[in-house]
Amino acid sequence: MIRYHALSFLIFSVFSMHTWAQNTSLRFVPETYTLGVVEQGSVNHIILKGANTTSKDIIVETAMSQNTGASNFKYPSKIQAGAAFSIEFDLNTAHMDGKFIHNIVVIDTSGAYYTASVEGEVRSPLFFSEKLFDAGYYKTKDKREWTFYVWSHDKKTLPDLSLSSLSSKDFSIQSKPVMLNIDKLENIQEGGKVPALKVTLKTKGIPREGLSLKQKSLRHFVEFKSKNYPKATPEVLIIGYWK
Repeated sequence: MIRYHALSFLIFSVFSMHTWAQNTSLRFVPETYTLGVVEQGSVNHIILKGANTTSKDIIVETAMSQNTGASNFKYPSKIQAGAAFSIEFDLNTAHMDGKFIHNIVVIDTSGAYYTASVEGEVRSPLFFSEKLFDAGYYKTKDKREWTFYVWSHDKKTLPDLSLSSLSSKDFSIQSKPVMLNIDKLENIQEGGKVPALKVTLKTKGIPREGLSLKQKSLRHFVEFKSKNYPKATPEVLIIGYWK
């Protein structure tokens, strides 16, 4: 699960303007940087390399990512004609899970933009049988609960799991150890060989603070933490529709 924030909308809106257009004057080699499989919570320093393929200097205004987790960008203010260049940044995977593609955007002072991609897979140390829950038509302070299973990726260690301090304000969990048969993920059964937790997530009220009353869609992340994996931030997403 990968979070997208307001920056994605901003960049999409800017790119929709007719005065902006994708340009190939800056070529990245490779066009898609492959990070591979990394552990959730790791911070990866990424260096993208490319070249100015034109006979004109390009003045760089900024470099950014369309997705969350990227920070500390370093880039040249000017890329001379025919010269090589590099874009560096840190990618924090604390709030990422599963396969991803990050679009990295370089914008010059004329308004042209150039893109490269970073792809990889973030492996959470904990596996959730479900990560998306439907609250249905929801009114503030309505009670809801969902039950799911959690086990370690090594399938040998009983996971430890608790809510983050932020999520514990509006949610609670009850969990008990079980043994699972996970040969078929679409039909998980108790009574197998994999140690797991049977978790029931409860809420007496999903927060609506900061949302416009005109917003009807419900989309709320619930964060968990693990003492064994303090850098990881496993999450589930609750969706629904505000009454």
